[in-house]
This record gives sequence, structure tokens and C-alpha cells, in this order.
Amino acid sequence: MRNLTLFATNATDLQNANVSATAVDADENVIYATSERQDPDGNVAVEVWKIGNDETPPTVFAMFTATFASSHNSNAVQVISLRVIPEVRSLSVIMRNGDITMISLEDDTAVGYEVEVEGTVEPWISAASWSPDESLLVIVTGEDKLILMTSTFDVLSEALIHATEFGEDAPINVGWGSKQTQFHGSLGKAAAQAPTQVVIGSSPDDDEVPRISWRGDGTLFVVSTLSPAGPSMRHRTLRVYDREGALQSTSEAVAGLEHPLVWRPSGNLIVGTQRFGFDGGGGGREGRHDVVFFERNGLRHGEFGIRAAELASKGESDSRKWGYKVRELSWSSDSNVLAIWIERDEGDIGTVSHSLDGSSFVKVDIFSCFAKSNCGRQEIITEIMAPETDGKRERFTSVAWHPEHALQMILTTCTKVIQRTYTWETFASPSQPPIDSGAVAVLDGTDILLTPFRVQNVPPPMSSAKISLSGSQPSSVENSRVPVYASFSSDSDTLAVLWESGYTELWFLKTRLEGGRGKIVDPTRVWSGFLNGGLKNARQIQLSSDITGQSSIIVVLWTNQGNDYVTTLRLEEFAVKADPTTIALPHPNSRLVDAANQITIQGPTGELHRYDDEQKKILPVAQLQEFCLQSQSVAVPSPEAEQEIIYVGLGSSGKLRIASGQLNHVLATNATSFTVASGFVIFTTTAHEAKFVPRTSLRALLDSQDVESKPEKADWETRRVERGSRIVVAVPSAMSLVLQMPRGNLETINPRPLVMEVVKQDIDAGNYRKAFFACRKHRIDLNVLVDHDQAKFLERISAFVEQIHEVDHINLFLSGLGRGSQPPETIAKLCDAVRTELENKDLTKYVNSLLTAYVVKTPPDHEAGLALLLRLRESNPDVVEDAVKYIIFLVDANRLFDTALGMYDFSLVLMIAQNAQKDPREYLPFLRELRALEKYYQRFKIDDHLKRRESALRNLKLAGENYFDEASAYVELHQLYDEALRIWKGTDRYNTILELYGDWLFERREFRQAGSVFIEAQNFSKAMVAHEKALDWQELFYLAAQTSMSEEDVISTGYRVAEDLSSKKRHSEAARVLLDYSKDIREAIIAYVQGNYFSEARRILALHSKPELVEDVVHPAALESCAQVVEDINECKEQLRKQLNRIRELRIRKVEEPDAFYGMEDVALHNVDVMTDVSMAPTTFTRYTVAPTTASRSSKQSSRSKRKMERKIGSGRKGTVDEEEYLLKSLTKLAARVATIQDEAKGLLPHLLQFTPEHRQEGVAMQQHLAEFGLELKRSLEEIWYKPPEEQPVDSWATRMEEVEREKRTNPVDKLPKPELPSSSNGWRMNLFDFES
Repeated sequence: MRNLTLFATNATDLQNANVSATAVDADENVIYATSERQDPDGNVAVEVWKIGNDETPPTVFAMFTATFASSHNSNAVQVISLRVIPEVRSLSVIMRNGDITMISLEDDTAVGYEVEVEGTVEPWISAASWSPDESLLVIVTGEDKLILMTSTFDVLSEALIHATEFGEDAPINVGWGSKQTQFHGSLGKAAAQAPTQVVIGSSPDDDEVPRISWRGDGTLFVVSTLSPAGPSMRHRTLRVYDREGALQSTSEAVAGLEHPLVWRPSGNLIVGTQRFGFDGGGGGREGRHDVVFFERNGLRHGEFGIRAAELASKGESDSRKWGYKVRELSWSSDSNVLAIWIERDEGDIGTVSHSLDGSSFVKVDIFSCFAKSNCGRQEIITEIMAPETDGKRERFTSVAWHPEHALQMILTTCTKVIQRTYTWETFASPSQPPIDSGAVAVLDGTDILLTPFRVQNVPPPMSSAKISLSGSQPSSVENSRVPVYASFSSDSDTLAVLWESGYTELWFLKTRLEGGRGKIVDPTRVWSGFLNGGLKNARQIQLSSDITGQSSIIVVLWTNQGNDYVTTLRLEEFAVKADPTTIALPHPNSRLVDAANQITIQGPTGELHRYDDEQKKILPVAQLQEFCLQSQSVAVPSPEAEQEIIYVGLGSSGKLRIASGQLNHVLATNATSFTVASGFVIFTTTAHEAKFVPRTSLRALLDSQDVESKPEKADWETRRVERGSRIVVAVPSAMSLVLQMPRGNLETINPRPLVMEVVKQDIDAGNYRKAFFACRKHRIDLNVLVDHDQAKFLERISAFVEQIHEVDHINLFLSGLGRGSQPPETIAKLCDAVRTELENKDLTKYVNSLLTAYVVKTPPDHEAGLALLLRLRESNPDVVEDAVKYIIFLVDANRLFDTALGMYDFSLVLMIAQNAQKDPREYLPFLRELRALEKYYQRFKIDDHLKRRESALRNLKLAGENYFDEASAYVELHQLYDEALRIWKGTDRYNTILELYGDWLFERREFRQAGSVFIEAQNFSKAMVAHEKALDWQELFYLAAQTSMSEEDVISTGYRVAEDLSSKKRHSEAARVLLDYSKDIREAIIAYVQGNYFSEARRILALHSKPELVEDVVHPAALESCAQVVEDINECKEQLRKQLNRIRELRIRKVEEPDAFYGMEDVALHNVDVMTDVSMAPTTFTRYTVAPTTASRSSKQSSRSKRKMERKIGSGRKGTVDEEEYLLKSLTKLAARVATIQDEAKGLLPHLLQFTPEHRQEGVAMQQHLAEFGLELKRSLEEIWYKPPEEQPVDSWATRMEEVEREKRTNPVDKLPKPELPSSSNGWRMNLFDFES
């Protein structure tokens, strides 16, 4: 759906020249042209012109003289081949007389440019061609010899060109499918064997000169020659050769084959032309003229017709029998466009052909229609007329494409070198809702093909309508019959068509946007004419409206003498309102920007200017960083003004840019096409995605500091599309985006952002029905009807139900609502609101919707739904029967059966069971059994069956006292103690329930809770046992006093409790129990000294006058405690030294093997003995692939593997950073343990000082031992947690990379704080011991 439009043009005049050939020096961006004239001596004087950029005037580069070739055609051009050889920086000029001339391109001011004849080929040269890589030269001599030379002109092969053999690729023919093998009916086999007389000749327009063309990769070339003169007619034959000059294949004989020849650079087609309808020509109507295609094996491969009727003139000339002939063919370097040089009596035409799709060719996006007779396709044609000089039409002398710039064409006349640059452009309608038709126009010669995609999607080359422009241009204007540009109005259904002469037509399309019968498009021409008399070389047009919308403005961009101008014409009701206005532009080769109601121009370097109608001058508005062939203005909301204009442009580099004023931002670096619609900037990428950038976010992107949008940060909607898809048009009203595939077919998609934009607009307008069906059609969650504005939805519930009145649609909405992400309370609120409205409208009609509203709640309200059925059962039994079937469809029948059973309504149970087609043998016996029971006991059985334990227990209580034992057992079976306590509280059975509860708590070892329950139940004996088990000795002995326990029982109980307390290291409490209740001082003292309570033990001994226990109990216990402290110190010391040495080893490993220490090496390769030596070399595409390599691919860890990894880290994997972290945590715990040891020493040392000399000596040793260890621990911790002072690094790339590496390798010392040691002022030391040592 793209059109080939003129983007830039440049013409260079060469005074007094006669240009015959051109060559391009791509390295220097220079064009060389040869001019040849015959001097009085009969020789040829050749001038070589050098044409640089616009700032440098053309100059004569070199001159030389050659003899005139004595060939059959005295008017033939003498320069056969002109080619720049970049390897030797020379210009090769091959003359028809056989001279091979080389001109050095190195500037030598002393002697000038060196011109040297490398050699001469006898008798003359008919054709010559260099290979694409300039390494080989093919020459056809006047004696029909084929010579293959190297770039140094060494002959590789030489042979006669008219060979009788087919070539090395000769096919094997076994006769399958031939005429002789087929059935011929009554005529018999003789008719099949009879020879067929076919006359094969050449065209009268054939120039009889050989042609040579290379394939794009330089491996093969084809030669077209006329057969030698003889008794039969001469005809053309194509022969394919390889780089060694060996014949590969010969074409089949084709009647009427002409001299033009070119091999498509991509290599799949050889192109020529064929005439029909004369003696020796092809079999067909007279005047038929085709462009034909051959494969490399010589077989035909399709054709397309030249529009001969439009080219032929009434008379005949000697050189052009039909009034025109095809002079040459030429392919663009990207194989996309074919140029046909047509020579007419009235003047020359350059015809450019392109196709819409190419399903019959290898590169399918190139040609859509070469063969109309085969596939009904059509070509898109752009015509280039030769310029006029002094009122006379000139003729082209050469036509060629730029070797690197695919769409740049170089044409020459005798005195001019014309450069025309084309681009691909889609003529799509920018109209906005509600009149957006999505129309797209395609220029097809003198026809315009129209398709409004809002109504139809017609694949090319077909269309919904066609506008025929034949004869539209006034006959007085001699210029191209083919329009160069077309543009749609953004405010009306109008199309503007522009010719290069400046002639303009406006067509009112009358597009039918709604369904119905009649024409989709009924175009009518409403205005035509010229904007002004001096306008020429027009190349772009825009049709817009003024601010009021009452007038139409035609804007035309045109060129004259290298300067660009814009002419505007204002129309009212398609009548001229005022004289046209012409504005001179500051730059040549400018471009009109698609901007609403204003004239905006883009310069060749990306600068944007706007024409101010009030000031009558052009003002700069923005600057894109490169020239963007496709650009458009976007209006976005702004806090300073009502709207702000931001410009979007797509450059040839694939960068999609936005600009406003001095601000620039790159949206994407891999964009292939874009459009603006429905509040989004939509673009496709080379990653085969369509992205949707909200228009409201453009201002923030411009204000951000980032020059480019990062894909991982851009929160844009994305949709995958087919590989190579490009945007044709977006249709907001249809919520569609039309894409064209590389092979030419169209695909219409409905992206979620476009659909959601229309749905939101409909919701805001209260058009819920349209929004509902749009969501349903495009599979959008119906919850959007609520989520967009929940408060408004609740206000418009009645309108919603009124518009969406179908029961099935309401059910669908409610079902989606129940599966939505709203909280259960919100879902219930919405369902109740809809249900209330439906009940008010028609309870009977919407019974199914009401049931759905009950069921979709969380949790579902099945009982309310069944209660609704009970309400309707008496009045509408038929409705209830259908409703029961519907609710069974919504909910599992077994669950409904249980719910009905739980409502204690057996008729409802039977109704559910019968409609659910349950087997009566499954439920009837059970129901009979229930019916035979008393009311509350029946309900108990039902609730127990439904596992409603609390309700069952309540019903069992209501059944009477006779069932209390069963109730007690039921409470114990299902642990319903809380519910039982609430049910029986205040009754005579309450204490019984409490005892059951206490026994259950006692079994669960919740002794303290059990004791309290037993006390509440007045069962003090069980309460005392529970408190004894809980070691609540205060409550125990209080109850013992309350129950008057005997003294012997109290003493024995005291011994038991003291023993249990000592086992729990509650030595102080054990001693207290022994003293107060068991009256055993010795055992109490033993308990005190076991808990290191020496001061309390000595106080008790003094209080009770028991000095003998000091030596028997206290002194030995003090020595044991001292020995235990020393042993603990030794254990800590041993642990400290081992772990300190290990940390030193790990830090050495950290420096020597950092990757292994930090676990950054590839552990997957640890168990691999030998890696494979079979690998693929990386290609140039490796870094652009989406899928990462195996080595770099990271897999997602499961929660189980994460826990396993955490356990590994916690256990300290040996030799890694995890082990160091584990050791540091262990040392932190060691410091805490040392603090505990010091506290124990603080309580023990004063007593060791006061006891015997042996105790004093042990105390001195213990204090010294503990003090030395404290110092050693302090030094070790300082060494481990030492951090060298950090130097301020110099900011550089290396330091930043080092900082990144340091962040990856976290030091455990930085993660764990240094443990705090007890200060020396905590008073654990005995100062008197310092004097003892």
C-alpha cells in the first residue's frame, strides 16, 4: 500500500556538453559524466566532467581523443562503459573503437590527471560490463567474441559467443509432458509427430547491439545477442556464463525478444522485453508489448504488459515503428524498483515500476504484478519526462540507479545531469472520529486505487474503488500523465491529487461509513486547476482547513531553479476565495509535515519551521536530529496552554524521534513505521512488535534527562506482530490497526489500547451497550465497565440494565464480575445493586440473572438463591423448573443438594435431586430415615452429615436432656469445647463441660490453662495436679492450704516440685520451696550453690545457725564452679584461635581466587572433564538475536531451591564468602558467651577471696585466665573487623568499573557489625586478687 514519491531533485547544467554516460564514486560522493563530440578529423573528443555537491560547480575533469568506431550504426554512443575502479582509484572509460582508457583519480597538479590507454580490442567493442566488485571485465567484440579479463586486463578466456551447445547446466529431457506423449484423439499420433512451423524473429525496434548484465553477487553474467545472419530470421538469445567464462545455460527461443537486458541484483530474475503481433514476433495481438522474465536456466518466468496504448503515437518513424520503443531497463540496487527507459517520438519517458505483493517471486515484497494474465496483478508506475530546453523536449542519454542509495536515480540529457531521490509513502486519511474512514490511496499509473479500511479490508492489488485520471490534465500541458502525490483532508472526505506540472484536482469521495447497500465510495471531482502559472516541478500537496473550519486550503510544495517554494490557495465550498500565496523556503529539498491547520516544513537536516500567517514569515519551531521522511505533529495537553504541539519523526536510521522547541527525545531506535491515533503514538519495530506510547506521556519524556527511552523502563503497551509488518493506517472508530506483511497481504488487528480507548469513551458517555459488545467482541474483561468508574456505574445501574436487557448478556457480565480482582465486599455490593434493579424491573424474566448474582459472590450465597426459588415455586412453577436447571448448571448439583438439605426443606431437596438426575437409590433411603426422627434430632443428623458441627451441637442441645451424653461424646469427638461452653453456660451441665474441657487441655500439656478450668469447675484436686505439672508452685501450695492438705503430703509435694524446678535450672525457686514447705535446709543450700547463689546460701546458713554446712557443701561447690568457669574459658579460647586462623586463610583465598571465593565462577562446569571442541563461530547476527546463549541464560529458582541455597549459606560453604560470614556470626556469639562467663565470675570471685587459701589461689588463677582471654578476644576482633582507610579515587572509567565489581562482591565485615565486648567498668574483677599474683 506504499507509493513511490519524489523526495528530492537536483539538476546540474553542463554547458556545451553532450553527455553520454555517468559513473558514481561512492567513496567521494562524486558523479563523473562523459561528454563526446566528433571533431572535423572524424575523431571523437571525450570530456570527463566531475560533479560534486551543490557548493562545488561541475568541472571538466579530463579530456582525451579517440578514433571513431566503424560500426553499423554511425549514431551509436562511443563511450560504451564508464566505471570507477575504487581499488586503484581510477576511472575506466571503454570506447566503442576498442580502446580501454584508464584515468587516474589521484590529483596531481604538476602533470594533471593521467589518462592512459591500457589496450585496444580489435576490430571494435560492441558491449562491455564490469562485475559488481570491479574484479572482472566482460567484453563482446565486433567479431562476436566474448572476452573475459581481470581488473589488470589479463585475458582469462576468449570464445565465440554463438555456441551451439546449451551449456554445463543442460537439462535432461525424458519427454514427460511433451506433445508427443499426449493423447490426440482422432487425429492420431501422426499429428503429434508433425513438425510445428514457428517463425522466431527479432523486433523491428531492436538496435542489434549485444547487452551484458551481471548478477548482484558477481558469480554469473548474462549476454544477449542476435543470431548470425542467415536464411532464417535473426532472433535474440540469452546465454549465462560463470566467472571463468564457461557457458552455463542458453535461453529458449523467444519470438520478438528485444535488446533491453538486466539481471535483478537479488539474482532470481533476468528481465527483457518482447513484442507481439508481427512476423517473427510473439503470438498475440498487434501492439502488445511485455516485460518478460527468465530464470538463470533460460526458462521463462512470467511477464507484465507495458501500457502500449498510452505510449503509441499515430505515425511511424524509421527508428520507432510503433511510435515508441524501450531503450533500456535498470534495477535499483535493492531489487525493489525497475526503471524502463522509453523513447517516444514526442520525447523520452522514464517509467518506474513497483508492485504491491510478490507471491510469485522469491523476495515477495517487491513485485506484485508483473503478469496480469496470470494473476491479475497490476504495477504501480511513476513517469519521468525529459526536461525542456528552449521550448523543445530533450531526450535522455542515460538512465541509471545509484549503486548504494537504493531509490536515487541519475538521468542525463545532452546538457544536464538530473538526480532524483524517491521514497516510500503511504497516502492514508488522517481524518478523526466520527468521520475517520481509514481510506488509503495507491497511485497506479493514471488510476487511483481507494480502500476505506473502516468499512472493508480489500487486499492489494484489488481495491474498493478506482478513480480514473486519464485525460484529466489539460491537453495544453505537456508533462507526465501520472500524478506524483495525493493527500486526504483531515476535516472532510476529500482527496487532493497533484501532478508534477502543478495541476491539481479535488475529489469528494462520499465514503459510506455505515452498513447498507450501495457503493462504498462514490467519488466526484469538485475542483481542478492550477494554483498559479509559474508553478512547476511540484512534488507534494496537503489539504487542510483553516481555524474556523469553513475554508479548505491547498498547500503545494514545488521547486524552481534549485529553490523550494510553497503555494497556498484558499477555497470556500470548492470555489477559489482569494489569489494564491507563494512562500520561498529557506532550504532546498524540504518536506511538508503533516500538521493540523498550519503549514509546517522540515528542512534537509531535520529543522522544523512553521509559517505564521499573521507575520507572513517562517518561524523555527523545533529541531529533529536528522531528516525524517515521515513526520507528523501531535497535540498534547499542556498546563501552560490548552494544547502543545510535539513533532514525531521517523528517520532512515530507524530512530523514532520527538521534538518540541530545543528538546529532543528518541522513542525507539528500531522503528520501521508509525502513526498517531486514539491518543497513542503507535510504531512497529524490527523486533516484530507494535508499541503504543500514550500521547500524554510525550511531554514528560521530553522533559526527562534520558536522550533515549530504555525498553526495560518504558511502560508501554506492546503487541507481537508478524515479522516485517508495517503500519498502513489506524482507524480509531473501528478500533483497528491495518498492517501490511512483507509478502504484500494485509492484516487488520484490534490492539487492546485502541479498543480500551473507545470503550472508555463509551463508558464516560453512558453508552454501556456499545462498550459491552466491544469488550465481548475483542475479549476484554467486562469488569472494565465497573473498574473505569465504579461510583458512576453504581449511579447508572438503571441505565446499564436498560441498555443491556438480554438475560444472557447480564449473566455474562455478572459471571465476569465474580471472577474479577475486586475485593469480595465490592463484588457483593455490585451484585446486590444489579440484583435489586433486576428485581424491580421483572422478577420472573430475570430469575436466572438473580440466581447468578447470588452465586458469583465470594463466598457464594446458595441459600439465598434457593430461597428465591421457594418464593417463586407457588406462583410460577414453570419458571422455577427452568431456574432450578440453570442453577444446577452454575453450581455443582451435590453442593446444591447439601445446601437444600441444610435448609431443612425436603421438598426443595427432592426438586434439586430430581432435576440433577441423581439416582433415587442414593438419596431416598437417607431422606426416609431423616423424616422418621424428631425435629431437632433430625436437624442434628442433617448438620452432622453436612459437617456443620456447631449447628449440629446446638440442635442436639435443643433435642433435650436425654441426648446430653451423646452431646458430650460429640463435643469430645469434634473438639467443640468453645461452642459447648457457650451453649451450656448457666445450666447444671456447665461444670461437666468444663471438666471435659480441662481434661482436653491437660492432655495437650496446656497445664496452666487446664488448672484454671478445673478451678472454675470446682475440681481442686485436678487443678493441683495441673499446677504441679505447670511448675506453678505458688498456686499449687495455695490450693494445698485451701484444701487442708496433710503436712506429710505437703513435704513430699515440696520435694517433687523442687526437683522439677532444679531440672529446669530454677535453683533459687527450688531452694525456696525446700525451705518453706519441705523444711530441708541442707537440700536448700545445695540448690542455692548449684545456681551460683553463694551469698544467699551463706545468709541462710547464718540465719539458721548451720556453720557445718559451709565446709560440707559451700566450699566444694565453690571449687567446682571455679573449675567449670576455667573450662568454659579454655573452650572459648580454643574456638577463637581455630576460627581466627581459618579467617586468615579465607582472606588469602579471597585475594588469590576472588571468583571462586565469591561464587561467581560457572559451577555448571565443575564436573566437566573436557569441553567439546565442536562449536559454531559467532556470526554478525549473534549479538542481535533475542534468545540469549546457554551460558548466559539464567533460570528462575523455585522456592525449594531458594530455601536450599539459604541453608547452604547458613551452614557456611567451605572456602567461600559464606564460610567467612558463618565464622563471623560464630565469633559474635562467642563474645556474648564471654559476657555471660564474666557475670558468673563476678558472683563467684568475692566468695573465693573469703574462703580458704586454696579458694583464694583458684580465684586468682581464674581471674587472670579470664582477663588474658578477654584481651586476646579484643585483639582478635579488632584484627578481623579492621578496615583500611579509603582513598578518594580519581573518577575514571576504570574506577567506576571497580566500584561496580566491589558492589557485586560484598564483604561480610560490612554486613555484620563488630560485637561489643563488656567494658572493664562492669566490676567483675576483684582488685585484691591483683595483689595476690
